[in-house]
Amino acid sequence: MSGYIIIGIVATLVSTLVRNRMMSTMKKLSQVGTRSGLSGKEIAEKMLADNGIHDVQVLPAKGMLTDHYNPGNRTVNLSEAVFHERSVTAAAVAAHEVGHAVQHATAYPMLQFRSGIVPIVSISNRLSPLLIMGGLFLGALGSISQQILLAGIGLFAVSTLFSFITLPVELDASKRALAWIESSGVSSGEEKELAEKGLRWAAMTYVVAALTSLAYLLYYLQFLNRR
Repeated sequence: MSGYIIIGIVATLVSTLVRNRMMSTMKKLSQVGTRSGLSGKEIAEKMLADNGIHDVQVLPAKGMLTDHYNPGNRTVNLSEAVFHERSVTAAAVAAHEVGHAVQHATAYPMLQFRSGIVPIVSISNRLSPLLIMGGLFLGALGSISQQILLAGIGLFAVSTLFSFITLPVELDASKRALAWIESSGVSSGEEKELAEKGLRWAAMTYVVAALTSLAYLLYYLQFLNRR
């Protein structure tokens, strides 16, 4: 189990460092205004309109880092700070979330694929830890424990796949956001570069999560092979 502990420690340290860097970058950019002076809500509504999307609402969401697009009820949900602020951070985050709405409206394949496996991933996240731990603790039962462990690893592999599918979805949403920010004229070239920097660090959190999940999966497979 030492390998499991090492992965956990390294993943926690790297994740914390990246998250802190992302938070500090976004905090700095929240103090930089945009040329347009539009709030996050207004940025989101303008980008939606410019893309011909008129059936998506922009709503405030309580808490920090709660920004997300909900394809189920077609809403762009922005944390209260992003919703009201008139800063580079607000513009970048709002445009990124609308990027997901544009993906949905244009049937972006990777988003459709990710949405399609969400129910399976939900089951995997609940059952894989139980099956893996059960298989490890029931090692004395031979083939039965092996089958339980294999089932748990199989479900965990689905979660790992989901984390890697998420990467192109998030990167594409940022690409759409930055392209619109530049073409719409809501910010200057310098502001666009700052927004790109903030979104790059936000994307790094997904990269770390995906690599951590892959490291655990490889560890489980190696452990199974040894047994």
